[in-house]
Amino acid sequence: MGIKKWPKDERPREKLFKYGEHTLTNAELLAILFRNGIKGASAVDLGREVVAHFKTFRNMSHTNISEMRSFKGLGDAKIAQLRASFEIARRFMSEPKKASQAIKSPKDVVRIFMPRLRDIKKEIFQILLLNAKNHIIDIVEIEEGSVSQASPQIREIALKALQNFAAGIIAVHNHPSGDPEPSKEDVMFTKNLGTACRALEIDVMDHIIIGDNKYYSFTEHKCL
Repeated sequence: MGIKKWPKDERPREKLFKYGEHTLTNAELLAILFRNGIKGASAVDLGREVVAHFKTFRNMSHTNISEMRSFKGLGDAKIAQLRASFEIARRFMSEPKKASQAIKSPKDVVRIFMPRLRDIKKEIFQILLLNAKNHIIDIVEIEEGSVSQASPQIREIALKALQNFAAGIIAVHNHPSGDPEPSKEDVMFTKNLGTACRALEIDVMDHIIIGDNKYYSFTEHKCL
């Protein structure tokens, strides 16, 4: 039976408006994204099958597109809606309160970046631009690298800091392997970045590597 034939109080969209989105099951939330099911299964049925297969939204979020396409009932339109919703969630979780939030420790930085960077399968390099009181001016993405390496340009980083009148910067990137331990290249890059920025009177306050619910801070390890 199609969802349109269900009692109104049982339809996901109507439940959302009447009782709030927090009352919906995971399958019902997916059904709203999917909009329609497949032959012999409603959108909610399809949502239940997807939840049963992937177990968690986090597992879904870092499943590659080819694996999603192999799941019966997930066409390109539904996959695009899913992946867009996951990216919105990541960006929402990592949005800082720029005007009022001051960075006081590496953990403050990790809270901003961990939700998005821990599951991305390519290296992403970003810099946090700070004013003299360590308030966030902006977050700038410098480069998306390969699965194993990003090679950000120090000149570009310094230019972004100067353009935004930043007093200090914090470099952040992820390790898709989940292990945040720095490589020799990470160590050399951090050293060269610090040398270049000191000449421009820009303080490199930290370089943080995000892993799978773990992180490495050069400042905490007294390597900066």
